[in-house]
Amino acid sequence: MSTAVRVRVPATSANLGPAFDCAGLALSVHDELEFTVTDGGLDVVMTGEGAETLPADESHLVVRAFRAACAELGWTPAGLRIVTRNGIPQGRGMGSSAAAVVAGVLGAWALCPTVDAVDQDAVLRLATEIEGHPDNVAACLLGGATLSWMGDAGARADRLAVSDEVLPVVLVPETTLSTHVARGLLPELVPHADAAFNAGRSGLLVHALTAAPELLLEATEDRLHQAQRGAAMPGSHDLVGRLRAAGHAAVVSGAGPSLLVLTRRHPGDRDAGTAVRVGEIRALVPDGWRVLPLEVDRAGATVQAGPRVSSR
Repeated sequence: MSTAVRVRVPATSANLGPAFDCAGLALSVHDELEFTVTDGGLDVVMTGEGAETLPADESHLVVRAFRAACAELGWTPAGLRIVTRNGIPQGRGMGSSAAAVVAGVLGAWALCPTVDAVDQDAVLRLATEIEGHPDNVAACLLGGATLSWMGDAGARADRLAVSDEVLPVVLVPETTLSTHVARGLLPELVPHADAAFNAGRSGLLVHALTAAPELLLEATEDRLHQAQRGAAMPGSHDLVGRLRAAGHAAVVSGAGPSLLVLTRRHPGDRDAGTAVRVGEIRALVPDGWRVLPLEVDRAGATVQAGPRVSSR
């Protein structure tokens, strides 16, 4: 049995426009956490994004997820030390809560002395129960682009083979937005025509992500949730419109207020060509926003025995 493991979890963007609550994309920004079994007590040490505002006690989401997994596994360590280095922005629609949940569940599973290997299906189900929906959880756990759904036995998911041409650019504002608040703005009923529109665009989105990136602008059109939440993030709503009018496949990332732009790296492209496209996006972004050209994280969450994550 290992008494210390390191877990690395990626940021994620959910919905990707039309595929509300069922599609996600893992991104190359990460939280790194080390879990160590100790003789007693709880010690949480944090650096990076949110370190000054997140709780360092049993209410920390990573700790809560760890405890939930321990309860399911029938195991409780005498004590626990968690050291985190947070790279994922908090409260900005980049899957920080899903990453925390996945990390906590994986940490418990990897340390539990009565199991031989991590059961990904079980981790997905439990993490979804804690998080409330599977889209970010699935992408964080499996990597790449994922489709997720709820079956009789709980959450299920599968990966898509994302085209190498797809290049995600995340735009992060200074403001934050609660997922609970954002979801509260959605109507309980939607017109049949809008539901049919999004169903068609969701199918097209799968084709665009995997085989036809030139269709991403049309494939990311949505009628069900983005405009409905615009009042809670007017700056993001306005920027999505300006980016799309300029031909960029921009969507609200998760519940927002960050945006995801799915641009393209053309075959044979050199860095200069990619820089031009990122520059075109950057030119439309207001002051105060961070522009993050990223990659698709194809590995998903990983678990290793040590070495320690630096707490400096």
